[in-house]
Amino acid sequence: MEINPTIPQDDFIFGDDQFPAFVGGFGSGKTDALIIRRILGMIAYPKNSFGFYEPTYDLIRQIAWPRFEEKLEQMQIPYKLTKSPTNELQVEGCGKIIFRSMDTPQRIIGYEVADSDVDELDTLKEKDAAYVWRQIVARNRQKKFDGSRNTIAVATTPEGFKFVYNTWEKSPKSGYKIIRAPTYSNPYLDANYVESLRDIYPPHLLDAYIEGRFVNLIAGSVYGCFDRELNGTTERIRPREPLHIGMDFNVNNMTAIVHVIRDGKAYALDEINGVKDTPAMIEVIRAYYDDHNIMVYPDASGNSRKTVDASTSDLQLLRDAKFRVVVDPANPRVKNRLMAMNAMFLNATGDRRYFVNIEKCPDYTLCLEQQAYDKNGEPDKSGDLDHAPDAAGYFIHQRFPIVRRTAKVTELRL
Repeated sequence: MEINPTIPQDDFIFGDDQFPAFVGGFGSGKTDALIIRRILGMIAYPKNSFGFYEPTYDLIRQIAWPRFEEKLEQMQIPYKLTKSPTNELQVEGCGKIIFRSMDTPQRIIGYEVADSDVDELDTLKEKDAAYVWRQIVARNRQKKFDGSRNTIAVATTPEGFKFVYNTWEKSPKSGYKIIRAPTYSNPYLDANYVESLRDIYPPHLLDAYIEGRFVNLIAGSVYGCFDRELNGTTERIRPREPLHIGMDFNVNNMTAIVHVIRDGKAYALDEINGVKDTPAMIEVIRAYYDDHNIMVYPDASGNSRKTVDASTSDLQLLRDAKFRVVVDPANPRVKNRLMAMNAMFLNATGDRRYFVNIEKCPDYTLCLEQQAYDKNGEPDKSGDLDHAPDAAGYFIHQRFPIVRRTAKVTELRL
């Protein structure tokens, strides 16, 4: 059979990475690539067994089995499919495939395979996907005749910032490789298919379901105007440049975002995370930025709060350190702070005046992309994605407020 794969499919099917992930939009040929990869792998290692995993047994019956049968018949390869009780496909002269559902991970036990293939892993909750992945890795231990490595291939639509994002994109280990496959990389689709997707999906989902990119799938993204490419910068802090540091107080988890202002624009060029308390934060700032003039824009609650067991407030500790502290008696309204942040990322006239060094501020960038609103319409604080944006927001609100401070003059009557 002539295969004729797309360019991303070719990279995935014939690549030699141990843990490849084919991350693609709708119609990009993910499942076909997974099945062809497996059939060719069976031919290469005819004495081994292999695992194939779908999110549910319905998908095994409706997607996996019919696709495998179609491809094997096209290739004129004899096979025997035993649907119950073993859920196995025996290919003549080429070993067998064991099918398992990921919604019953307790059944991923009691057998060994050489390689595995996992379809739509990211449809699972992150915790469940991590458990299933460990179970699959544990099954992959059957030796191959040439001594080559056991592999696990994944094909999935990106479903937000979940297991596949964290494992293959955010912090990939050796052997973990992403093959990105936009919908339009598949030349065999109907010419109007992509436009039909554009007609029914909102813009914030198109990057996921057409481009195959990891995005916040929740429409209520708090910082929806932030774009890591358009708001990204490679600028660095210059010697003796004045620094504007937004700061959020949390016991054992203080956060600071280090900014500069140039030509009326703000640049977040460094971040400080996970600091124990205010004295420790002062030491870090002095160690890294001792030759700079420091202005700190802190959480106003620091006037009464103490991150360290002492009689001096956090704000006073910052003043005693000879930092210039810029703070109001009370924090701004959350709505005003968020509006100021988003207006700096992208205002009504299309201008962008706030930029982030993605390399130097990876945690801040992650928070900007992932923090969403909770069920009450407030920024979700349950995932620890609020500290860095809050810290930066105190600075932005002070220097670039959405509502300018005004003074009211009234006539004094005697």
